[in-house]
Amino acid sequence: MEKQLNMFINKISLFGLMSAIGCITANSLHGQNSIQIKNTLDFPRTEVVSIPVSNLQSFLNKNKESDLRIKDNGNKYLPIQWIDNDGDGKSDELLFQANIEANKTNSYTIVADSKVAVPESKLTTYSRLVPERVDDYAWENDKIAFRVYGPKGQKEALAGVNGSTLSSGVDIWLKRTDQPIINKWYKGYMTDPMYYHKDTRGEGYDPYHVGNSRGTGGIGIWKNDSLQVSQNFVTSKTIAEGPLRTVFELTYNPWSEYGVKETKRISLDLGSNFSKFESTFEAEKQVPNYTIGVTLHKNEGEAKLNDKSGYYLHWEKIDDAFVGEGIVLDPKIVEKSIAFTSKTPDQSNLLVVTKPQRKLVYYAGFAWQKSGQVQTQKDWEAVLQKQSKIIANPLLIKIK
Repeated sequence: MEKQLNMFINKISLFGLMSAIGCITANSLHGQNSIQIKNTLDFPRTEVVSIPVSNLQSFLNKNKESDLRIKDNGNKYLPIQWIDNDGDGKSDELLFQANIEANKTNSYTIVADSKVAVPESKLTTYSRLVPERVDDYAWENDKIAFRVYGPKGQKEALAGVNGSTLSSGVDIWLKRTDQPIINKWYKGYMTDPMYYHKDTRGEGYDPYHVGNSRGTGGIGIWKNDSLQVSQNFVTSKTIAEGPLRTVFELTYNPWSEYGVKETKRISLDLGSNFSKFESTFEAEKQVPNYTIGVTLHKNEGEAKLNDKSGYYLHWEKIDDAFVGEGIVLDPKIVEKSIAFTSKTPDQSNLLVVTKPQRKLVYYAGFAWQKSGQVQTQKDWEAVLQKQSKIIANPLLIKIK
């Protein structure tokens, strides 16, 4: 009886050992299999999360990149996006959208599953050069849309061609649909130049005047109560179209008395009201500052400056509805801010003067009353306040 009991115990021990080996083998096959994301703020956050590929090597050493899938804590597969930032043909980061409640931590699972297709996102980001409308570069997500102006437009403007634009200001398009509008609006423009200047389809329109102002997020150098600015961009490169993030890069000819060469990388995430601007500079002479602006148009709106928190608000009425524009950045790099008014057209701008540095990072965005995202100036300020807290307190990511 004792012999049989010992044999039974040995079988159980062997089974336990085999199970443990099985677990070790399974874990070693996959390496990393969990992403923990913590929100330290007192409001819920829905954000696109970036995981550097270098942080996924344990998983990718044993599995194909194309087989990687992300599941949320409800076991649902999520849309993902790989981005090659330097154009070398290799992915540099993995994106997915995380939803985290206030002061909570969520767990997401990394799995290798070639049998399940990556889910398509119902909403998207998008950007492209638009040669059919001179050479704008336009970008959008499910909430907002922007454009800037290119070299052909500059050439035509200098030649006096009617309707052309000479400006490095940032134009905004007021949309009230979560679906893409760039291609549709430009296609309409080809037969009707006023197509996207009229809100006749319930999708929104472009009533926003940029001219030589900064629009929403253009930059310059502030000196002697005057702004030195670049002309139109000269080259563009699309890095990623979407669906979770669109990224592109613009370059500018040397500008200002300081001979500044600028490369501007712009990105826009799904669900965000703010484009991220990253300008890298090289200058022939010491630059006193780099200044970010928002046009005040005819000085009929309201401006609010908050150097302490690093957000800057403009609230104005355009036609029959209000629009809130704004800038958000790290307050540590701000020297001062002013709402500068001028009798000269397009020279009234809300200006955020920053310390000169090789790379300037800031966020610029807006919300339109008719989109349903905001209804009052207080609503828009709350959006800016949240964005300033998000910048100061990024989601905490741990891969296990």
